[in-house]
Amino acid sequence: MDTSKLIPNDPRVKYESAQIRGKTYKYIVGEPQTNPPVDTIFLIHGFPDMGFGWRYQVPYFISLGFRVVVPDMLGYGGTDTPEDLNAFSFKSLSADIKEFARKFVGDGQIILGGHDWGGALVWRVALWHPELIKAVFSICTPFNAPTKPWIALEDMIAAGKLTNFTYQLQFKGPEVENTIQGEEKVRQFLNGMWGGFGPDREIAFVAEKGVLLDNLPKLRRCALLSDEELDYYVRQYMLQKAPQLHGPLNWYRTRKINWEDELPLADKPVTLEMPTLFIAASRDTALPPSMSVGMEKYMPRLTRGEVAGSHWALTGASEDVNGQVAKWLEGVLNGATKSAL
Repeated sequence: MDTSKLIPNDPRVKYESAQIRGKTYKYIVGEPQTNPPVDTIFLIHGFPDMGFGWRYQVPYFISLGFRVVVPDMLGYGGTDTPEDLNAFSFKSLSADIKEFARKFVGDGQIILGGHDWGGALVWRVALWHPELIKAVFSICTPFNAPTKPWIALEDMIAAGKLTNFTYQLQFKGPEVENTIQGEEKVRQFLNGMWGGFGPDREIAFVAEKGVLLDNLPKLRRCALLSDEELDYYVRQYMLQKAPQLHGPLNWYRTRKINWEDELPLADKPVTLEMPTLFIAASRDTALPPSMSVGMEKYMPRLTRGEVAGSHWALTGASEDVNGQVAKWLEGVLNGATKSAL
C-alpha cells in the first residue's frame, strides 16, 4: 500500500459518521489488505487538531495490517458540540470511545493511541475501561494519576507549579473563543498554533502566557501545513457554528468535572496492566518530557521513547514516531505486524 501521508478527501480511507451515545461523530476508517486485520487501532487527536492530524500515521499503520479508525472528536468539524459541558469530561468521552469501538470489534479489544488532549483521554479510557484496551500509547501527553484534594490550576500556578499550563487559564476563559471567529481569524489562529512566525520572529503561542492574539495577523505561513492542508482545517472549523472554537476549548473547561468523576479512582491504587508506550517530544514547551517522571509507578509494562521535535511530533517527526510505535506494536503482538508486510 502507498504509505504517503493522507491528503484531504483521500480515497484510501472511507469517510463515515456514527451515532454514539446520542451524538454524531464524524470519522475516517482505513482497512488493510490483510483479512482479517492484524488488529484495530483508534487514534485520538488533540487541540486544535483534528483526525487529519494523524495523516502521516494512518497509511503507515494500514500498511502494517491494521484497521485504523480516526474520529474528529467532540466539538470539532462535523462532529457534534453538546451544550452540556459534562459531555466533554474524560469519563463521558471514555464511554463514547468504548461504544464506538464496539462497532468494529464487538466484545473484543482495540489498540488506542492519542496525542495532546487525545493522549490525556486514552489514559483515561484505559482507567475506566481496561477490558477494552489491548495496548495504549500516547504521543507527548504523560499519564497523571487521579488525585485529591482539589487544587485549582490557578492556585497551582500561583504556587509556581505547572507554569507551563498557564495558557490553559486563557483557553478556558472567553478571550480566545470570542476573538477567533470567522474564516480569516480561524486561519490566522491555526497558522500560528502550528508555528507560523513574523518578520521580527513574532510567534503565536507561549505556554507560560497563552496565545499572543495581537501577533496573529503578522505571522508568515507555518512550515508544518501545506496550503491545501491549512485550507482543509479552516473548512472543517467553519462547519461549527460561531464561535468556532467553543467546542474545542470546552476540553479546557472540565478540570473540576474530571476531578469529581475520578474521586472513586483516587481512593485505590491505580495500575494500568496492559502494555503502554509514551513518546515524549524533546522541544514540547506545553508538555515537556520532564512531566512524565514517575509514570512507571502506574504502568509496569511501560515502554518509553522520545523524538527530537516540537509538540507537533506527529507531523514534524512523523517517521520517528511511526517507527517507534511500530517497533512497540511488533513486541505487543508478537511479530504479527511483520507477517502482514
